[in-house]
Amino acid sequence: MIITKQDALEYHSKGRPGKIEVVPTKPCYTQRDLSLAYTPGVAEPVREIVKDPNLAYRYTAKGNLVAVVSNGTAVLGLGNVGALAGKPVMEGKGVLFKRFADIDVFDIEVDETDPDKFIEIVAALEPTFGGINLEDIKAPECFYIEEELKKRMEIPVFHDDQHGTAIISGAGLLNALELVGKKIDQIKVVISGAGASAIACARFYVELGVRKENIIMVDSRGVIYKGRKERMNPYKEEFAAETDARTLAEAMEGADVFLGLSVGGIVTKEMVKRMADKPIIFALANPDPEISYEDAKEARPDAIVATGRSDYPNQVNNVLGFPFIFRGALDVGARAINEEMKIAAAHALAALAREDVPDSVLKAYGLESLKFGPDYIIPKPLDPRVLLWEAPAVAKAAMETGVARHPVDLEEYRERLEAKLGKSREVLRIMINKAKSSPKRVVYPEGEETKIIRAAHIVEAEGIAHPILLGRREVIYQKIEELGLNFAPETLCVLDSPKLEDYAEALYRLRQRKGVTRQEARRLLRDPNYYGVMMVYMGDADACVSGLVHHYPEVLRPALQIVKTKPGVRKVAAMYMMVLKDRVLFFSDPAVNIEPTAEDLAEIAILTADTVREFDIEPRIAMLSFSNFGSVRHPLSEKVRRAVEIVRERRPDLVIDGEMMADTAVVPEIVETYYPFSRVKDANVLIFPDLEAANVAYKLLQRLGGAEAFGPILMGMGKAVHVLQMADEVKDIVNVTAVAVVDAQEIEAQARGQ
Repeated sequence: MIITKQDALEYHSKGRPGKIEVVPTKPCYTQRDLSLAYTPGVAEPVREIVKDPNLAYRYTAKGNLVAVVSNGTAVLGLGNVGALAGKPVMEGKGVLFKRFADIDVFDIEVDETDPDKFIEIVAALEPTFGGINLEDIKAPECFYIEEELKKRMEIPVFHDDQHGTAIISGAGLLNALELVGKKIDQIKVVISGAGASAIACARFYVELGVRKENIIMVDSRGVIYKGRKERMNPYKEEFAAETDARTLAEAMEGADVFLGLSVGGIVTKEMVKRMADKPIIFALANPDPEISYEDAKEARPDAIVATGRSDYPNQVNNVLGFPFIFRGALDVGARAINEEMKIAAAHALAALAREDVPDSVLKAYGLESLKFGPDYIIPKPLDPRVLLWEAPAVAKAAMETGVARHPVDLEEYRERLEAKLGKSREVLRIMINKAKSSPKRVVYPEGEETKIIRAAHIVEAEGIAHPILLGRREVIYQKIEELGLNFAPETLCVLDSPKLEDYAEALYRLRQRKGVTRQEARRLLRDPNYYGVMMVYMGDADACVSGLVHHYPEVLRPALQIVKTKPGVRKVAAMYMMVLKDRVLFFSDPAVNIEPTAEDLAEIAILTADTVREFDIEPRIAMLSFSNFGSVRHPLSEKVRRAVEIVRERRPDLVIDGEMMADTAVVPEIVETYYPFSRVKDANVLIFPDLEAANVAYKLLQRLGGAEAFGPILMGMGKAVHVLQMADEVKDIVNVTAVAVVDAQEIEAQARGQ
């Protein structure tokens, strides 16, 4: 990636200068709003906070507000540029806090280099903030400043230049050691650099289990050894080693780990060749590492190499740490970020790197696959799961060590965090939780497909379902091994199935008056889609999910022929869940019924309403047309109006109205102004007059409106059979599986008469 000077300057100056702004979180439109926001209404929370200072976390932004504070004495690789010149960096840090963890930030640049005065200024900010992120302060003053502030302040104080690199590289170290088969208390570590990051990393590695006497630190004057007088300070003295080595080359003889936090190009191939077997090389100087990735791998092909760069494997990027560490700390009202919380963060990142990588992450980095191994020991910065793994780990450690003011239920907390990743995840989590309450057997006819295998691994690991993969066992297990999954699913090869003849006879009896002979039944059942649906029909599975590599009709046809529709349902239909920012809409029917009648539309509306209720959402149904409540007399609008009447007759419990135009359905002000009689003033379920309109609408909203589309969700089947789209990602397959399980639960409950 090449970024020119002009690119950077335009980015920071175009439009509103800078990168951040303040946005109100409460309505401020009317006089009443203003009276609540300021005087006289604001007096009430003031009085409450006077009585109980902890209520500041309820009535103000304190609990989600971090100060990024710097004096500009060590800005990136630019050195002491001063507080003002460092402001673009601090703004950028604020952007990362917001982007990755939804934490608000005020950047505060303090024009003060005297450590004690700086401490006084920052300590006085405590009433405003829930946490302090110290940034770009030169060593050794940064150590003193952080230590003193932590003593004085009852909110988290965290110098990211120290601890961020320590935590992320620590996670990488844990995983690298597992891969090379070495024990952490037996390794020899060489650290090039003796600044804030280097000292913090050395301390943190000791916390992880490295023996202090096995660390050799090297600065610009050579090895830091016992008795050295030149350019020493108490922080370097802490890691002065009992060694005869005096140069970096001598220190690296037989070393298991090299950690570079110094300058580019100071490590040679020859030095690397003299390291121990299977060396671990973290060359983190930026933009040029101490030794290039290519040179390190050429010198030692058995090495695990990490850098600070995004264009090589194993990037050590601090953005994997500070947003999520503060997120966990803020959410429990932590008084500090202690060592246990930092260690928990490192272990969470290490554990996440061993999990299957989502398709969204692979696409973001232009990769076809990624699995735990020498080239993947640290999660990617754009992996959305980091929030769900790291923040709860930090929060848990804060509660266990007694620094949390507001303990949380960790399971509920994870769900709250997931909601931050998007409204769709919040809504779909409802389905997943329902599925987990009573997992069902789900058969996947496309069991040899890599995405299906990965999804099946997730649904089993999370307790959503018990997967059954149709396909050749040897092929499936070979792919599982290639993916590095700890997974032993039930598999079934259709051609070798002992139940093939029984299924063929059952299919023959079911379809004999539809032109199917016994021979034809046997032939059809060689198709995994037919076999999978027959498993559900015969009770050997509870649900079937297919369609990843088959066209929609190829999956729907066997389902309609074998399990048919639910009792009382004439036709199946499909629904899409559309998510726009914080709004969720349901569209029907964009996939099955081309020209529905009024009777069909009524049935589609009822099916959709019942399905929406499975998401714990109360449906408000708008029957769409080009007419508003009789404004245009035409057979097509009359059809929609008749459908509304049918629904009201059959299901008076449903909130439904129409016919109405699409904007009338979704803009409450239109209804309130022109159609106050309407029973629906803000629809969340839109029933389109035909498939063409529904299909065009959902695709335009998805592609041009930025909506996230989930579906199609098949409705009205006699058994739980659900169809994937050919472009679905692993997460989509998992979500459809959850819907299928909940559908199977509902069918089972109805069969029991509940």
